[in-house]
Amino acid sequence: MNYFCSMKFRPEPRQLAVGGMILINKPYTWTSFDAIHYLKKYLKLKMGHAGTLDPLATGLLICCTGPWTRRLSEFQKLDKEYTGTIFLGARTPTYDLESEPEPGGDIRSITMEDIERVEKEYLGRIQQIPPAHSAIKKEGKRAYALARAGKAVHMEAREVEIMELEWTRIEFPELDFRVRCSTGTYIRSLAHDLGNSLGVGGYLKSLCRTQIGEFTLDQALSPKEWIEYWDRKE
Repeated sequence: MNYFCSMKFRPEPRQLAVGGMILINKPYTWTSFDAIHYLKKYLKLKMGHAGTLDPLATGLLICCTGPWTRRLSEFQKLDKEYTGTIFLGARTPTYDLESEPEPGGDIRSITMEDIERVEKEYLGRIQQIPPAHSAIKKEGKRAYALARAGKAVHMEAREVEIMELEWTRIEFPELDFRVRCSTGTYIRSLAHDLGNSLGVGGYLKSLCRTQIGEFTLDQALSPKEWIEYWDRKE
C-alpha cells in the first residue's frame, strides 16, 4: 500500500499507462461514472473505480488504470470514513435530498440524552437495510429503477459495522457527524434509521467521504484539477 505514500505524489499519464492509481475528489452532483469518464477521455486508458459515491455526495474516489483495475475489489473492501449532516424532523423517500422532504416529528422532544443513546445504539455490528433507491440489483434491475417506477422493493438487511460515530456539531434540526464504517454501509440508511430511533425522522443533508483505508481526501484532486496538473507537466 505504499504506492500512494505521499500527499506530494502525483502519477503521470505514462505511469498510469502501465497500471496505477489516482485519488479523485468527486464533485457535487457528478456521478462516479462522470468522474471516471471525464478522465478516461483524456488518458484514453482502461479505468475503473472502487466504491460508488451518490451524486449528491462529494469526496474520495479511488480510481485504477490498466492492469491495476484487477485490484479494485481489494480497495473496495477497505473501511471508509465520512463526514456530513443529518437533518432531523423530516424524511425523504431516497433518504437524502434527491427527493422532496416530507414532514416528520417534533424535534423539540429530543434531548441530549436521546442523542447520546442513539450514538451508542448504532456503534458496533448492526443490521442495516439499504435504501430502495440504491444501485443494488433486484430482479435483474437496479433497485432505484424499480423504486422510481413506483414498484414496491423489498430490501434485505445486511450486517455492517460502525467503528466510530461522533457528533461534531449539534444545532437542531441538524447533526454534523464523523463516522468510520465497514464497506457496504449506507450512510443514507444510517441517517434515516437514526431519525426514526429519535422518533422524528431524518435524512442525509450532505455527505463527504474523507478516507478509504489509509488513503485520505487531502491526497486527491478533482477530475478537472488532474487534467490541469497533467497539462502543466507537458
